[in-house]
Amino acid sequence: MEKYIETPRLLLREIVPEDVGRMFLLDSNADVMKYIGVAPLTTHEQSEEVIKKVRSQYRENGIGRWAVIEKKSGLLIGWSGLKFLTEEINGYKNVYEIGYRFLPEFWGKGYATEAGKAWLDYGFNNMKIPFVYAVSHSENQSSIHTLEKLGFIKTEEFFDHDGLCYWYVLNKEDFNNLTP
Repeated sequence: MEKYIETPRLLLREIVPEDVGRMFLLDSNADVMKYIGVAPLTTHEQSEEVIKKVRSQYRENGIGRWAVIEKKSGLLIGWSGLKFLTEEINGYKNVYEIGYRFLPEFWGKGYATEAGKAWLDYGFNNMKIPFVYAVSHSENQSSIHTLEKLGFIKTEEFFDHDGLCYWYVLNKEDFNNLTP
């Protein structure tokens, strides 16, 4: 696994215990958590547990969500990355899913798309993954827009614990046809 992935405006790296403060800012924000189906966190200890879980995914699956650092400010502004799904979602298990979450002040700047392209490139070309999947709540128009910009195709609708969700898929050939 790479030590970090760099894009024009971002540095992507593993989430580390020292990120607890910024991770808490992210996961305690009601706007950020609106379409996640999980209540906002209320303590730093909960964020520490999230970080431990993500770090265990690195060890067990060789991949997991990474911190997204804005180069200009040096701040952790969210997370993005591939995750190996070990628990079934919409009938799928043992597949790779892309995800992202950003602090509201960094929404609408193209960071999710920029990080997503880097992760898709890494997944398809370094890890040789044949398909990457994604899920979005049906009302999360920003996430849907990002997935469509990345080339994902909606293939199914399903109900999850937080309501109607859309299931997306992207393969390497379609991704490579979108990127120069």
